[in-house]
Amino acid sequence: MTSSSSRVTAQLELKAPPYPLDALEPYMSQKTLEFHWGKHHRGYVDNLNKQIAGTDLDGLTLEEIIVKSYNKGSPLPTFNNAAQAWRPIWNHDFFWSSMKPGGGGRPSGLVLELIEREFGSVEALLNEFKQAALTQFGSGWAWLGYVEGIAVNPSASPEHNKLVVVQTPDAVNPLVLDFYPLLVVDVWEHAYYLDYQNRRPDFVSTFIEKLISWDAVSERLEEAIAQAAHRVFLSSSL
Repeated sequence: MTSSSSRVTAQLELKAPPYPLDALEPYMSQKTLEFHWGKHHRGYVDNLNKQIAGTDLDGLTLEEIIVKSYNKGSPLPTFNNAAQAWRPIWNHDFFWSSMKPGGGGRPSGLVLELIEREFGSVEALLNEFKQAALTQFGSGWAWLGYVEGIAVNPSASPEHNKLVVVQTPDAVNPLVLDFYPLLVVDVWEHAYYLDYQNRRPDFVSTFIEKLISWDAVSERLEEAIAQAAHRVFLSSSL
């Protein structure tokens, strides 16, 4: 789904969010970002560096580490840190870039067209997305994804590609599933506890209404469509 040029080294660096740590206030506080990004996210990166140093995983791409350590659904300890730390696409970095100062509002263009085709309305999509976030038991994520019809039916045409809402537990991410991620909300408790305590519904509502970057969703959809078309081309040329 993504370029394999990014290589893991024993000194993988922590990537900063694409905005100042106080930029999402008052909806997500600087204190939350300092703890969530500066401590939790940093911890995943540091632990991954320690776990892969000198092993057969050192030198693999992060994609390869995630898939290998997922172990066909029986994750090894390395998987949690790799999936949570991987940049620039998955989990934490993907979550940071799913938000922007002055976010929320409504999508437009092709994103809006596909949402209305698949869900009937933006409101229906956001309600399903919110329910996925609220009903994810314990720690996890709620995603909006783009699925290729060919992933389900090899003879499917591009018009069978569709948007889906998906829940994943713990560190599981789209790399080990079969969809392109467009949007994610983190519902691990440390993502919101300092600002919202145990009020996950308030946090998810605020994320939807005030923080979503529909620009990022649009860019990711364009990339997903291009990659899906390339995969179809490759499969048809075999």
